[in-house]
Amino acid sequence: MKIVILFDSYFGNTEKVAESIKEGLETSGELIMHRFIDVSPDILENTDILILGSPTRAFRPTKAAIDFLKSLPSNGLKGIKTAAFDTRMDLRDVESKVLKKMAGLFGYAAEPLNKLMVKKGGISVAEPEGFYVKGNEGPMHNGELERASSWASSILE
Repeated sequence: MKIVILFDSYFGNTEKVAESIKEGLETSGELIMHRFIDVSPDILENTDILILGSPTRAFRPTKAAIDFLKSLPSNGLKGIKTAAFDTRMDLRDVESKVLKKMAGLFGYAAEPLNKLMVKKGGISVAEPEGFYVKGNEGPMHNGELERASSWASSILE
C-alpha cells in the first residue's frame, strides 16, 4: 500500500502533526511525506491513500495546498482514499467574540481540503480533523500529537 502525506507548515506545527500521522501509519506500507511545494502531481501515481494537511490561515487552507489540488485533473484522485487535517487555534483560548463568530461561520482548513479532494474524485475515509495549537504560532496543545497518530491509525480501519 502506498500512502502519501502532503502538508504545508508556517511555524512547524502542521509538520509535527504530519510526522505524528506518519508514525501512526509506519507499518502500513510505503509512506511518502513532503511539503506541497516540493512535489508535482506525479507523486500520486499508484497512491492508495492521500492525506493532506494545512495550517488554518484566514479560515482557509494555505495557497500551496489549494494550488496543488487545483493542479490536478478533474478526476485526478479517482479511486484514491483521502483524508484531511489542519492545525488551528483552540477557540477556548480566544477571548475575541468576533474571532469566535468568524471561525464558526467560515470554519477551518481541513473541511475545504476534504471537499476539494472529493471533487477531484477522492474517496473520503475520515472526517476532516483539526489539531490545536496554543495561540497563533504554537506550540501544539498537550496530547495533540498523540491524537494525530491515533487519528491516522483510524484511517486504515
